[in-house]
Amino acid sequence: MTATPPTPPHSDRPAPAPEAPAHGTPSHAPVHGAPAHTPAHAPRPGPPQDRIGAAGVALARGLQRITASALGPYQSAVIRIGFAATYLFFLLREVPHRHELYGPDSPWHWDLARQLTAGNEAFSVLLWTDNVLWFEAVYALTVLSAAALLLGWRTRTMSVLFMVGVLSVQNRSVFMGDGGDNVIHLMAIYLVLTRCAQVWSLDARRAARKAERAAAGLPPRRDVVGPVLWALLGPVLIVATVMDGLGGTWWLRVLLWLLWLSAAAWWDVNRHAPRGQLRSLLDVLANLVHNAALVVIMIEVCLIYATAGWYKIQGSRWQDGTALYYPLKLDYFTPWPALSDVLASSGLVVMVLTYATVIVQVAFPFTLFNRRLKNVLLVMMIGEHAGIALLLGLPFFSMAMIAADAVFLPTVFLLWLGRRATLGRERLLGLLPGRSRSPEGGGQPEVPAARSAPDDRGGPGKERGGTGEAPPHGAGGGHTLVG
Repeated sequence: MTATPPTPPHSDRPAPAPEAPAHGTPSHAPVHGAPAHTPAHAPRPGPPQDRIGAAGVALARGLQRITASALGPYQSAVIRIGFAATYLFFLLREVPHRHELYGPDSPWHWDLARQLTAGNEAFSVLLWTDNVLWFEAVYALTVLSAAALLLGWRTRTMSVLFMVGVLSVQNRSVFMGDGGDNVIHLMAIYLVLTRCAQVWSLDARRAARKAERAAAGLPPRRDVVGPVLWALLGPVLIVATVMDGLGGTWWLRVLLWLLWLSAAAWWDVNRHAPRGQLRSLLDVLANLVHNAALVVIMIEVCLIYATAGWYKIQGSRWQDGTALYYPLKLDYFTPWPALSDVLASSGLVVMVLTYATVIVQVAFPFTLFNRRLKNVLLVMMIGEHAGIALLLGLPFFSMAMIAADAVFLPTVFLLWLGRRATLGRERLLGLLPGRSRSPEGGGQPEVPAARSAPDDRGGPGKERGGTGEAPPHGAGGGHTLVG
């Protein structure tokens, strides 16, 4: 027999695959041809390039998160609703006394206010003239802008008018109000920079309906209100700038002009290139400004509590635990004298509440990195402000601080709260005469509701029926600077 010649070294035949270990052979058994004494658990240090790459990936994800979306939509919506409601209720309560507080009959006369603002360069449209009709118009416009901001109607424009109204009224008589006015003063400026109408607003409902029309293949409705508001406010801004009526602060001039010009840019881009790169760039810039403003609000709240707590520590009455006793004995701060007397009669209760107030205010900024502890202290602070409103008769101060605290509320809780509010609204509307509780009782919708709106990648989006939320970027909606 002829022997089979050996396979040449450069043959095209593939090399035989290594045989699998027999059943029962440990998986870490040495493979034929490998070193027999390789350690099984030897450390494998990664190259520096891997660590640098991981850091780059983490940085890219962080940048994408803060640019691709406006963070905290529910928190910013609660802040908007809370501060708008606080100042709206305050202005409505003071309607009978508006002339004595901020109008022509105020002890702080118009000439004195002009002298003060000339020195501190504050802004107030009430100082443009001392005419009574002008005061009534500004007061009414502030009330209407607060109500519109509360409902989330044309939120960007209304937030600017709300800021102008708050600054004008407060700077007209700076000695009126309490600490809550300072918080409202600051938050009214910050709200202008936030996209606080993504949820729980009429703007979000309008954007959702626009997305439904786009999903049904219908053309979008023409927006008339936004351009009309822009055209009306433009000449006012021009005249105020020319007549030097914006105060001496340069940032207010820059802010108002940027908002007015960017409103035109948003409108033009949404009309001609709603899915173009320029629209994406405007969205990124708006998200960055919103997220930065939200961080500033968080820092502001922490500074308020930290400074208040550390100043209290320096006071002797707070050190010996008797500070709460004295306001409970002042007639001005005792709307319920019997309840105040019951609390003030117990030295232990006064001491515990006094020390607890200081501890909570000082410790809160240090608990932000511990979610459970932060939520516990947040509940305690909200309860503290509710007690201040009840015992000391400062409801608007407490409402302002609770609205500021809402920036730290968990999203899960806010979603639960929103569902409860929606259920309560539906039950209340169901009790009205002539309104059926069943869907068959209502009229036919003008646009067939789409159960799933397409996202910007062409795939199906999440169901948004009845949520009142604006669709994501690229779905035909969005919060524009015009409205």
